[in-house]
Amino acid sequence: MKIIVITGPTGVGKTKLSIALAKEFNGEIINADSTQVYIGMDIATAKITEEEKEGINHHLFSFVDVKDDYTVFEFQRDCREKIKEIIDRGRTPIIVGGTGLYIKAALYNYKFEERKSADFSDLTNEQIYKKLKKVDPETEIHINNRRRMISSLNYFLSNKKPYSQKEKDEKILYESTFIGLTADRKILYEKINNRVDLMFEEGLLEEAKYFYNLGIRTKAVMTPIGYKELFDYFDKKINFEEAKELIAKRSRNYAKRQYTWFKNQFKLNWFETDYDDFLKTEKTIIDFIKKEK
Repeated sequence: MKIIVITGPTGVGKTKLSIALAKEFNGEIINADSTQVYIGMDIATAKITEEEKEGINHHLFSFVDVKDDYTVFEFQRDCREKIKEIIDRGRTPIIVGGTGLYIKAALYNYKFEERKSADFSDLTNEQIYKKLKKVDPETEIHINNRRRMISSLNYFLSNKKPYSQKEKDEKILYESTFIGLTADRKILYEKINNRVDLMFEEGLLEEAKYFYNLGIRTKAVMTPIGYKELFDYFDKKINFEEAKELIAKRSRNYAKRQYTWFKNQFKLNWFETDYDDFLKTEKTIIDFIKKEK
């Protein structure tokens, strides 16, 4: 049975699409968002509500305490278990989320290697690129992508083999259909800005204050966009409007980084979100999946 994967940047309609596909293909939904696994972190992470689930079974949401550190290794194990359970029930696993590394770890023969980290902060992009080409002549990483170049160099230091070879060696373990949702950048950013307003209407300030008062500053709490900006507001380091604008700005930047990661790491079937007629988007994707089966 094919797995359906729905991914794309924040604010593009992944949750809504997942419900439509679950209804159409007798599916159950597995979360692939690294922040939505945590209990209580609901508004900041745009977690699906019980009403929005429409009776569809959802897995790997709200089951980890915010004091704990849930790793990609644990997600790989848990997601594969859920895939097996869902398939054994004769249903379709639908993996939904924007954490690309989670999806890759679950579906590919992704191995966890020793990690070494060298500091290249004193080098220019040209110098880093020269080092990278020396150890990995086949690299396709652009000279302006400093983060990926450094990551690839550190991969070589840890594993004594080029990162481009790792990419060739990676094999998918499950028959899957990958759906990527996209949107015009200007429209998407407007949607993100509006969603930030809605999050505050739904109680983001109170949710952040709850964790602030508990004094919890774990990776879980400090990773999602929303809490750390409001913590600075509570500490009187910035005013409310500055905090709100930071949340919107960082959300837009995060969406941009997600696009880059997905395009570099996955071969997605991209579909543009029609915000005015989402049913049209759903039908187009459903028809595509039916042809793929």
